[in-house]
Amino acid sequence: MRVWETSHLLDTLPTGKNASEHVYDFADSQANLEKIQLHFKQLKTRLVLGLVLGFLLPNAFLSAYFHYQFAHTLKNNAKLNLEAVAESQKNSIEIYLQERIVNLNNLFHSKEFTLQPSSEVMKSYLHNLKRFDEAFVDIGFLDANGLEIGYAGPFSTFPDKSYNKETWYSGLISENKKYVVGDLSLGSGKSPRFTIATRQEFDGRIYIMKATLDPDKLYVFLRSINNGKSIDSMIINRQGQYQVVDLNMSPFQETSSFVPPYSSPSGVEEITGDNESMLVAYSWLTETPWALLTKQPVSVAQTGMYLSRLILTIGLIVISLIVSTVVYYTINKLVKNARQMAEKGQQLQEMLAHASKLASIGELAAGVAHEINNPLAIIMATSGVIRDMLNPEFELDHSSEAINTELTIIDNAATRAKGITKKLQDMGKSSSSCSIPCDINALLDDVLSRLKKNEFKSKTIEIVTQFSPLLPSIMAEAYPLRQVFGNIFINASDAISEQGTITVTTETFEGMVSVTINDTGKGIPPEDLKRIFNPFFTTKGGGKGTGLGLSIAASIVKYCSGTIKVNSILGVGSSFTVLLPYQ
Repeated sequence: MRVWETSHLLDTLPTGKNASEHVYDFADSQANLEKIQLHFKQLKTRLVLGLVLGFLLPNAFLSAYFHYQFAHTLKNNAKLNLEAVAESQKNSIEIYLQERIVNLNNLFHSKEFTLQPSSEVMKSYLHNLKRFDEAFVDIGFLDANGLEIGYAGPFSTFPDKSYNKETWYSGLISENKKYVVGDLSLGSGKSPRFTIATRQEFDGRIYIMKATLDPDKLYVFLRSINNGKSIDSMIINRQGQYQVVDLNMSPFQETSSFVPPYSSPSGVEEITGDNESMLVAYSWLTETPWALLTKQPVSVAQTGMYLSRLILTIGLIVISLIVSTVVYYTINKLVKNARQMAEKGQQLQEMLAHASKLASIGELAAGVAHEINNPLAIIMATSGVIRDMLNPEFELDHSSEAINTELTIIDNAATRAKGITKKLQDMGKSSSSCSIPCDINALLDDVLSRLKKNEFKSKTIEIVTQFSPLLPSIMAEAYPLRQVFGNIFINASDAISEQGTITVTTETFEGMVSVTINDTGKGIPPEDLKRIFNPFFTTKGGGKGTGLGLSIAASIVKYCSGTIKVNSILGVGSSFTVLLPYQ
């Protein structure tokens, strides 16, 4: 149980309150600059995209919505305006027709009225009517059988002419109406006219006074009450035949392309004809089954509003472009400044790294001098002893056994110097090929088995392994990796005084094989943590180490394009993590 608790504690070292971390990673400066440039290029793209999605796109959607609502409101206003014009004209036409009927009906009550009117009396009737309206063309007086017994007008009269087969006559008699307005028809002069008629009873007999009106005069009246620009007004019957219309637009008895439903008293429709959209308002008359139509092109009806909308649209586009331009150049300038600051920061880091390398070179030189001077001093001292032994004046033992003993001391010192130079050579190696598939789990087992027999034998160290069974192979040479993990294991063992635990965990992490080695040793002081990968740096003292183990390990990991990092809590333990690519 103690092993798992310690391992769990060490797993949390990077985020621990007193944890210190150091990453030994070899980064190429040009690659870092390219990453910085790529980062800020992507940042600029995201900011511009945010400008488009956060400002321009919603603005465009809102503009489209308001323009749609604006156009819809404009069309509704145009329809309401045209419908009001149609209703106003319809009322005026009905008043006009009622006045003409009253003019005609008043003849029954005039002083000259007689049931057997002469030609002169009929002419006086027509004269009186024309004083009220020049639209009156002629006048006729009919008996109960529909026979014309009096006439005045520009056309020839026919004795006993009968109108009992006329539609307007049938409606007046059969439907027992007081008056009637008939549809447009060709009169005696083959000119289009419409008839109005009114009836009265005398001595139980029905007599009818009828007159024809010129539709052109009614059209002129219709145009005079037209209070809209480019509005064409006309009157049609239920069948859609024109009753009052500009003859230049539609000939007599032409049928309208639009016939409103009789069930609806009034309304407005939009129709398309001659490649132009038209608004058509209609209103059915109450005096006669006619419908008043008023037509106006949609473009004309909304001319003023179109101009307002155009000005609003242009203003919105200009404002959006100005705001977008200002924001874009602001983003561009901020990103450029931030990128320059990041590049300067990278340059400063490179300068610091260079200074650190110079310091490391100085330490390396000092370390090499110190480590090489010791065996050289031993060699020089021992060679002096041998000379003294061979000098008879000193009377020293110069037997072969004594000389061999001194030579052994020289050999040991030379071997030590050779070992130091070999380690330096190993640290600087960069020509080995990392091209052989290597099973990390098997390699770690092999290294641990060897160390248990030798290095760990003098201490009570428990080894806990947590290997991932699906760990992929990496391309590397086994011997250099054994050096890497062997040096880390030896350092972990040295950090444990008498009894402790070393936990080894393998897993995959973002395209890398991760090997984590936790120990329950004394930990590394924060001030020493950043120096542990420097050559000849050691805290063991007493000549127990040269300080080249972790430096060599870092060099090997560097060549394999990997990363090595260490986390440590003083008094609790340390955790080394080696990341090696497997792709």
